[in-house]
Amino acid sequence: MTQAPSKRRWFAALAAFAAIAASWPAQAGENYKITIGANPGGGYDQTGRGIGKALQESGAADAVTYENKGGAGGTIALAQFSNAAKGEPNSMIVVGAIMVGAIVQNKPPVTLANATPIARLLAEYNVFVVPAASPIKSMKDVVEQMKKDPASVKWGGGSKGSVDHVSVAMIAREIGVDVAKMNYVPFRGGGEAVIAMLGGHVTVGTSGLAELDEFIKAGKLRPIAITSPNRLKGVDIATLKEQGVNVEIGNWRGVYGAPGTTPEQQKKLIEAVAKATKSKAWAETLEKNNWTAALLTGGEFAKFVDDDHARVRALMFKLGML
Repeated sequence: MTQAPSKRRWFAALAAFAAIAASWPAQAGENYKITIGANPGGGYDQTGRGIGKALQESGAADAVTYENKGGAGGTIALAQFSNAAKGEPNSMIVVGAIMVGAIVQNKPPVTLANATPIARLLAEYNVFVVPAASPIKSMKDVVEQMKKDPASVKWGGGSKGSVDHVSVAMIAREIGVDVAKMNYVPFRGGGEAVIAMLGGHVTVGTSGLAELDEFIKAGKLRPIAITSPNRLKGVDIATLKEQGVNVEIGNWRGVYGAPGTTPEQQKKLIEAVAKATKSKAWAETLEKNNWTAALLTGGEFAKFVDDDHARVRALMFKLGML
C-alpha cells in the first residue's frame, strides 16, 4: 500500500528536522557578556578575556563578548554595568583589589554592594620596573633618591587607590617619606601605563607581572623589585623585603554578576565559572601570567570582599591617603 502524499511530505520533513537536530551540540551553551573596567592591555583585560576563553573551551558558553570601559579604577564601568545590565543573567564584570581601593578612596554612588558576587579567580603580585636605559639598578637606588627628594621620583601605575598606588604609599611610609609628597601618576589602563614606562615618562612603573612580562623579556623594561613575600618560582626578580623594604602586597581579581540576578541565576553563573576554571585554557592563562589560582565563590567571596574593603580602608587611613 502506498503512503498518501501528505504523509510522505510529513515523514520527509521529520527526517530533515532529525538531520538538522543531529548536527546541533548535545548541550547548547550560553552567550555571555563580560564588562572590563579598564582599557585593553592590562590585568583586568587579561582576566576578562582569559575567563571568557575558558568559558567557551569548557562548553559553558557558545560565545562571549567583551566591553572595555576604563577610568576611576573600574568604578565608571561598574556604574554603567549596574544600570545597563540589570537583570541580565549572563552578564558579568571583572572586579578586583583595584576596584575596592577606588571605591574606598572615591566613594562612588554605585559600589559592589549593587552587584552580585560570583567568584574570586586569582591572585598576583606587582613588579616595579624602570626603562632599560635608566641609571637605577635596584629599589635601594630609588629609596636613596626618594629620601633626598621625594618628588623627583615619578611613579606610574594604575588608578588612585589601586594596589599600584597603595604599594608606592607603603614604600614611602616604610622608608620614612611623607606619603603626601610622593609623585604618583595614575593611568586609566595597563596599556597607557606601559607606554609611559617605555617612553621614560615615569621614573619607576608598577603593575602586575603579567602586564609587563613581555617587555621585561624583550629587554625594554628592567625589573627592580616585586611585592611578593618570597621570590616567585621561575621569576628572577628580588622582593622588596630582600632589598630592605619591609613591604608585601598582593592583588586579586574575580567576577560579579548583574544587579537583580536571582539566587538560581547566581548559582548557574557560579557553576559555569567554576567549570571554566577547570579547563586547560584557564590553566594556561594562569601559567602564562604567573597568576595563582584562588577560586572562592558566592557568599564566601562576598565576605572576602567585605573584609578586603575594611582592610584597604584601614590601610589607606594609616597611610594618610584618605
